[in-house]
Amino acid sequence: MTTASAQSGDREAIARVLETYISGGISGKSSDMQPAFHPTATIHGYLGPDLIAGPIQGLFDWIDGNGPAADLTFEIANIDVFETVATARVECQNFGGHRFTDMFTLLKTGGEWKIVSKIFYLHPER
Repeated sequence: MTTASAQSGDREAIARVLETYISGGISGKSSDMQPAFHPTATIHGYLGPDLIAGPIQGLFDWIDGNGPAADLTFEIANIDVFETVATARVECQNFGGHRFTDMFTLLKTGGEWKIVSKIFYLHPER
Protein backbone atom coordinates (compact mmCIF):
# COMPACT_ATOMS: atom_id res chain seq x y z
CA MET A 1 0.00 0.00 0.00
CA THR A 2 1.41 3.39 -0.91
CA THR A 3 1.53 6.26 1.52
CA ALA A 4 -1.19 8.07 -0.46
CA SER A 5 -3.55 5.10 -0.35
CA ALA A 6 -2.77 4.49 3.33
CA GLN A 7 -3.63 8.11 4.10
CA SER A 8 -6.82 7.80 2.05
CA GLY A 9 -7.83 4.76 4.12
CA ASP A 10 -6.94 6.64 7.30
CA ARG A 11 -9.04 9.64 6.22
CA GLU A 12 -12.02 7.34 5.62
CA ALA A 13 -11.54 5.72 9.04
CA ILE A 14 -11.29 9.15 10.69
CA ALA A 15 -14.45 10.29 8.89
CA ARG A 16 -16.25 7.27 10.37
CA VAL A 17 -14.99 8.22 13.86
CA LEU A 18 -16.32 11.77 13.35
CA GLU A 19 -19.65 10.38 12.14
CA THR A 20 -19.82 8.30 15.35
CA TYR A 21 -19.35 11.51 17.33
CA ILE A 22 -22.14 13.21 15.33
CA SER A 23 -24.48 10.23 15.75
CA GLY A 24 -24.40 10.78 19.51
CA GLY A 25 -25.39 14.41 19.03
CA ILE A 26 -28.29 13.43 16.81
CA SER A 27 -29.52 10.72 19.19
CA GLY A 28 -28.80 12.75 22.32
CA LYS A 29 -27.07 9.72 23.82
CA SER A 30 -23.44 9.97 24.82
CA SER A 31 -23.19 6.18 24.66
CA ASP A 32 -23.54 6.50 20.86
CA MET A 33 -20.52 8.82 20.62
CA GLN A 34 -18.27 7.38 23.32
CA PRO A 35 -16.64 4.80 20.99
CA ALA A 36 -15.14 7.70 19.00
CA PHE A 37 -13.14 8.95 22.00
CA HIS A 38 -10.05 7.73 23.78
CA PRO A 39 -10.83 7.21 27.50
CA THR A 40 -8.46 10.04 28.48
CA ALA A 41 -9.80 12.54 25.91
CA THR A 42 -10.36 16.17 26.88
CA ILE A 43 -12.62 19.05 25.82
CA HIS A 44 -12.02 22.80 25.79
CA GLY A 45 -14.03 25.78 24.59
CA TYR A 46 -16.29 28.61 25.64
CA LEU A 47 -20.06 28.44 26.13
CA GLY A 48 -20.71 32.16 26.26
CA PRO A 49 -18.33 33.58 28.87
CA ASP A 50 -17.84 30.20 30.56
CA LEU A 51 -14.72 28.16 29.83
CA ILE A 52 -15.46 24.47 29.52
CA ALA A 53 -12.26 22.53 30.15
CA GLY A 54 -11.52 19.05 31.36
CA PRO A 55 -12.21 15.39 30.80
CA ILE A 56 -14.48 14.43 27.89
CA GLN A 57 -17.09 13.28 30.42
CA GLY A 58 -18.17 16.93 30.47
CA LEU A 59 -19.28 16.59 26.83
CA PHE A 60 -21.02 13.30 27.56
CA ASP A 61 -22.94 14.89 30.44
CA TRP A 62 -23.96 17.83 28.19
CA ILE A 63 -25.17 15.46 25.45
CA ASP A 64 -27.21 13.36 27.89
CA GLY A 65 -28.66 16.49 29.52
CA ASN A 66 -29.71 18.24 26.30
CA GLY A 67 -31.44 15.44 24.43
CA PRO A 68 -31.46 14.71 20.70
CA ALA A 69 -30.36 17.22 18.07
CA ALA A 70 -32.49 15.67 15.33
CA ASP A 71 -31.91 18.60 12.93
CA LEU A 72 -28.11 18.48 13.33
CA THR A 73 -26.20 18.77 10.06
CA PHE A 74 -22.44 18.72 9.68
CA GLU A 75 -19.60 19.03 7.23
CA ILE A 76 -16.17 17.53 7.68
CA ALA A 77 -14.21 20.53 6.48
CA ASN A 78 -10.72 19.09 6.83
CA ILE A 79 -8.78 15.99 7.82
CA ASP A 80 -5.00 16.13 7.99
CA VAL A 81 -3.08 12.90 8.66
CA PHE A 82 0.54 12.17 9.44
CA GLU A 83 1.33 8.55 10.27
CA THR A 84 -0.41 7.95 13.64
CA VAL A 85 -1.65 11.49 14.37
CA ALA A 86 -4.37 13.55 12.74
CA THR A 87 -6.40 16.72 13.04
CA ALA A 88 -9.91 17.34 11.80
CA ARG A 89 -12.37 20.25 11.64
CA VAL A 90 -16.12 19.73 11.65
CA GLU A 91 -18.71 22.45 11.07
CA CYS A 92 -21.99 21.71 12.88
CA GLN A 93 -25.34 23.40 12.37
CA ASN A 94 -28.31 23.01 14.72
CA PHE A 95 -26.38 21.16 17.42
CA GLY A 96 -28.81 21.79 20.25
CA GLY A 97 -29.93 24.90 18.35
CA HIS A 98 -26.36 26.20 18.03
CA ARG A 99 -23.64 26.44 15.40
CA PHE A 100 -20.26 25.02 16.42
CA THR A 101 -16.86 24.69 14.83
CA ASP A 102 -15.22 21.63 16.35
CA MET A 103 -11.55 20.80 16.02
CA PHE A 104 -10.23 17.40 16.96
CA THR A 105 -6.87 15.75 17.43
CA LEU A 106 -6.83 12.03 16.87
CA LEU A 107 -4.36 9.26 17.60
CA LYS A 108 -4.14 5.88 15.93
CA THR A 109 -3.82 3.47 18.80
CA GLY A 110 -4.25 -0.29 18.68
CA GLY A 111 -4.91 0.07 14.94
CA GLU A 112 -7.92 2.35 15.53
CA TRP A 113 -8.36 6.10 15.33
CA LYS A 114 -9.61 7.74 18.51
CA ILE A 115 -10.33 11.37 19.36
CA VAL A 116 -7.94 12.48 22.10
CA SER A 117 -9.04 16.11 22.28
CA LYS A 118 -11.89 18.31 21.17
CA ILE A 119 -11.82 22.09 21.14
CA PHE A 120 -14.84 24.01 20.02
CA TYR A 121 -16.06 27.47 19.05
CA LEU A 122 -19.68 28.42 19.68
CA HIS A 123 -20.73 30.89 17.00
CA PRO A 124 -22.72 33.90 18.26
CA GLU A 125 -26.47 33.87 17.72
CA ARG A 126 -27.61 35.95 14.77
